[in-house]
Amino acid sequence: MKKVGYIFDEIYTKHWVPEGHPEKPDRVSWIDKGVEPLKENLIEIKPRKATAKEIALVHDFYYPQEIMDLCSAGGTQLDPDTHCGIFSYEAAVYAVGAGLEAVDKIKEGVVERVFANVRPPGHHAEHSKAMGFCIFNNIAVAARYAQQKGFEKVFIVDFDAHHGNGTQKAFYEDDTVFYFSTHEYPFYPGTGSKDEKGAGKGYGYTYNVPFPAGTGDEEYIKVYSQLLPELVENFKPDIILVSAGYDLHEDDPLTYLEVSTEGVSKIVKSILKSANTPFLFMLEGGYNLPALKECAYETVKNMLEV
Repeated sequence: MKKVGYIFDEIYTKHWVPEGHPEKPDRVSWIDKGVEPLKENLIEIKPRKATAKEIALVHDFYYPQEIMDLCSAGGTQLDPDTHCGIFSYEAAVYAVGAGLEAVDKIKEGVVERVFANVRPPGHHAEHSKAMGFCIFNNIAVAARYAQQKGFEKVFIVDFDAHHGNGTQKAFYEDDTVFYFSTHEYPFYPGTGSKDEKGAGKGYGYTYNVPFPAGTGDEEYIKVYSQLLPELVENFKPDIILVSAGYDLHEDDPLTYLEVSTEGVSKIVKSILKSANTPFLFMLEGGYNLPALKECAYETVKNMLEV
């Protein structure tokens, strides 16, 4: 059995969204209850606050202060989909900090793999802009931090139904971070076409697999069992980070993909089998609570066993 860390904190339930918003606090609570039967085999890790300097590994240095001021003033609407309340800055810096703490525990040999059950999510957040429910780009900051800790080559897998525009943009001209995404297309946020392959020395280190609405298990499993391992083998990463967005599930209310819970489990198994490296999974989307709970359970179970 693998040494798997699990990160969750009640602060993630304090990030405010309006009544009826899909990115609600219950998401992380349901996941926490869902993985309860596995906790005796998990190493529970407490997140820490990311500093402004750490967040600035990816974001504009003044951006965290801007978010902190807006939250301290009572919160506001950051973009058409993204809101913050008085505790949202705290939740967001702890969400980033979960990735940093995970990298530290992996580096120290305490764990081999970590699942971070965090919110707000991160992969849409850009250099100085909140977007698509995301305030800071949790996975992108974790990637840069991992490089500081000696994991020179980082491979990011993003299976959220929405393309991670913020993550792609952060590493688009970088040949040390490989960004791989499968997503519904054309769909929000409008990025992620096959033609987006990186630029400059980063050309060839961005790989998008856009799927039409209605795509299900067969197409997804083929990509993750055949294409992904080849890309990973060629890149030879030191660590793999995963934007785990469960809105690709057939029951998700915001998307039009048809992947089953079993399909998600097989995707996760293929990712874990793709390399003998440490893994960090960070929660992104997923808005049907029962499906989210099932998929997170399958993910953590596979992280222990595969």
